[in-house]
Amino acid sequence: MDTSDRRRPQPQDDASLRAGLTPEQTAAIATLEALGWSLEFVRRPLFRDPVPVLFQTGGARWIAVEGDGTLDENPAFAIRE
Repeated sequence: MDTSDRRRPQPQDDASLRAGLTPEQTAAIATLEALGWSLEFVRRPLFRDPVPVLFQTGGARWIAVEGDGTLDENPAFAIRE
């Protein structure tokens, strides 16, 4: 029986995080990274566009990027700490 904690983040390479993102999301992420934000993970809800989540340096703020490249500062989901 596997008793490992699956909630623990698995190391992922940058290419696997960005796989399947729309061109608009990729462009928005590149702009945010130039401003000091970092891509931490991508939510992949069923039958919807993936939702990349970026954190500001220091981890005080986070933001989601919608499928059309717009930024959502107050997404409808919470992040566990």
